[in-house]
Amino acid sequence: MTLTIAAMPAYNEAHVIAEVILGCKKYVDNVIVVDDGSSDNTAEVARSAGGYVVKHEVNKGYGAALKSCFKLAREFNADVMIIMDSDGQHNPDEIPRLLEPLKHGADLVIGSRFINGNGKNVPAYRKVGMKILDIATYLAGGILVTDSQSGFRAYGKKAIENVRFDGNNMSAGSEILLYIKDHNLKFTEVEIHCRYDLD
Repeated sequence: MTLTIAAMPAYNEAHVIAEVILGCKKYVDNVIVVDDGSSDNTAEVARSAGGYVVKHEVNKGYGAALKSCFKLAREFNADVMIIMDSDGQHNPDEIPRLLEPLKHGADLVIGSRFINGNGKNVPAYRKVGMKILDIATYLAGGILVTDSQSGFRAYGKKAIENVRFDGNNMSAGSEILLYIKDHNLKFTEVEIHCRYDLD
């Protein structure tokens, strides 16, 4: 039997995280929340919604929270880990779209906001920054993807067990891609949609 988990870094998301967790539970066996030093009651709300919560006592950064997600996935002996945002920007109903390529040999599936002509709702300032980082990721490791900064991803067993990275901040997403490429793991992208009316 395949054990599928969703894992999400969270920082002051008490107002929305229950809805995200409940949405995920339709598609996964467990939902892990890494509360990265929230000053609100994110951890309590997440537990009440059925999430397995690990709390950082101080805010360590997105990459540090991702490290905790990977560590917990290994401890759970998960076969599949979905990483997504806890703020409602990612739609849990798109989880099956990310799971499908894993069944056909992918080790990492990136949810892309920009394939198939999408991305029109992405604010211009974000789009420029993302494209600069896409280019930087390509120059650093020859990785050509349309959305290197996407936080909506699915990892298979091999990636869960092997991926390592150093950064504790937003560079972690690119570092993971470099690891995937350097270790000849297979990755692909699928179309996702992202909400920006929540900012």
